[in-house]
Parts: sequence; C-alpha cells; structure tokens
Amino acid sequence: MSYTRPKFAHPALPKNKLGYTRKEYEGSLTTLCAGCGHDSIGAAIVEACWEMNIEPHKVAKLSGIGCSSKTPAYFLSNSHGFNSVHGRMPSVATGANLANKELIYLGVSGDGDTASIGMGQFVHVIRRNLNMTYIVMNNGCYGLTKGQDSATADVGSKNKQGNINMFEGIDLCALALELGATFVAQSFSGDKAQLVPLIQAAMSHPGFALINVLSPCVTFNNNVGSTKSYDYVREHVHATATLDYVPPMEEITTAYDQDETKLVKMHDGSWLQLHKLSQAWNPEDKVSTMNALQEAHKKNKILTGLLYVDESSKDLHELLETSDTPLNLLPQSALCPGQEKLDAINAKFR
Repeated sequence: MSYTRPKFAHPALPKNKLGYTRKEYEGSLTTLCAGCGHDSIGAAIVEACWEMNIEPHKVAKLSGIGCSSKTPAYFLSNSHGFNSVHGRMPSVATGANLANKELIYLGVSGDGDTASIGMGQFVHVIRRNLNMTYIVMNNGCYGLTKGQDSATADVGSKNKQGNINMFEGIDLCALALELGATFVAQSFSGDKAQLVPLIQAAMSHPGFALINVLSPCVTFNNNVGSTKSYDYVREHVHATATLDYVPPMEEITTAYDQDETKLVKMHDGSWLQLHKLSQAWNPEDKVSTMNALQEAHKKNKILTGLLYVDESSKDLHELLETSDTPLNLLPQSALCPGQEKLDAINAKFR
C-alpha cells in the first residue's frame, strides 16, 4: 500500500495569493484510524496556513511521541520537521527558536506527551513564553498502547473496557493560564469553523499560544460513558464566542447588529473578531477566564473558543534581548568574539 498522494491536481483548483493550492500544504496519506479526530485537526492546519498565505518552508513543525505526534507527516510536507523523544518536543522547539526566530514554530502533542511524561517541559515552555503555537490533540487515552486512561481523562469517565476513571483529570487550559500563558484556546476536532481561525490567531500571536483540541479516539475512547467521545462533546460543548480571523490589509467589518462584538488586534496587524456569546467572560481578563472555566466544569460543560489573550505579550527573544539576526546568519566574528570578550564574561563569575 502506498502512502504517497497522487501528483495529479485539477488545474482549476483555487489558489491563494502566493499561487499555491491546498496540495502544497498537504503531506502524505494518513495511517491513523478512519474517523480519527487528529486528521480533522491536520486538515484545519492545512486550511489555516493556506488561507494565511504562509510559505510552507517558513514553518517548523515539531512533535513528540504518540498518535498525535505522527500527524505532522500528514500536513505541510514542504516545511521543516522534527519528531523528538517522548515529551521532549518543547526543548527542541526552544533550541530551534532561539537559533532562528524567523521561522513559524508549530508544536503538535498529545495528552500523554504533554500531561504525563512531558508535563515538566510543558510547564517551562509556557513560563518562558516561547513564540510558538502548541496544539494538544486531546483524546483522554493512550491510543498506541490499547487505550488506557491518560492524565486528562475526566473523573468518572468510562473507557472501552468499562473501567471508571477514579482520578481527577488535568485541565491543560486552566494550568496554562495559571502558569502565565498569553494565548489560551480550546476547541473540538469536529468544529472546523471554530478551529481554523483559532489556529490562524495562534500563529499570529507573539508568544506561547496553546490550543487544547478535544479529539475523540474512535478506536478506544468513543464509547458511551466516555467524556471525550464525539457524542458527549457535541452534547456538552459551550462556545464562548463565534470568531473570525481578519488578516492584515483587509477591512474590519462586523455582521452583528446586537450583543457584543470585540476586536482583538494581533502584533502583525491581523485581527480576531469575536462575537461574544457569554457576557460573563472577558478574553483579556485572566480571572474572568478562570471563573468561566470553573463554572463550565461545575455544569459539566466543555468551554470552547478563545479563552484568554494578552495583547501586550513579550516573547522569549524580547525577554532575553537576543540578536535581531538569527544565529545561523551571524558571521563567525559575532559568534566567536575572541579571547578578550570571553575573559570579560568569565570575570563576572569570579
């Protein structure tokens, strides 16, 4: 069986401003289970990058280990990629970002790769505010090892074997807020209309951007009693707002005559246009977002959409005052300034 996509493309396929069709943003054919939510997330990434007119070679996609971490093979085949050790993707992303800040960094992880073995790495990449989009494909189970409950499985949730989870699940969005994340969103793999603009906004945000995507495992965690199944998520989802992504150079308009419409400006001149559905929530107020998450949890609702954004965010390069020129473009004289500079640095530690 071949996992290579056919090279033939219809000449009338729509093209973006770069002259690319969506095929230039795709990867190899998926080997995931039919109906896996992870494939829907990959399709949303393709759509987001195509609409944003991003050059594929300017993207660096990184992942760890797990079903979710296989997905970068299925999108953006012309971009840079690195499949790291289990749970260690944030370290690789940090090193790559510090060496070359001109790339767009997209990290893909799972609930096991992030909330278990990679928890320590996840915590520190947030507090450093690394400029990257971090997508968690969250299905509440370990799909590669036959469906055991993961650390994000909700207490009381029933797995395919009929076992009830007795432990409280880790809320990655609440944790990210507590640690100082400057962009936090949550979505559902089956809601492409919401997920695509969220990805676009996250990739335009100057700092760490988390999108926790509930992505049902059709093989091991799509049964009655699971709180990560397609049916449960559809029945309990509660959106904070409907949203549109408005790229730079386009007119800002609103189609709503009532309720509240809020515009959030990104650093590159793009905008998020939010039509608020929940009047008790303010996406620029961390306490408001935490309260909204807690209220949703008490009512067994799953809050989706843009939860929080800090427009004044300073990423790691700004905090460290690094060189404006990426390290791979610096001359030898700048990278190795000589013995005198080295002696001065060593003198500071005496």
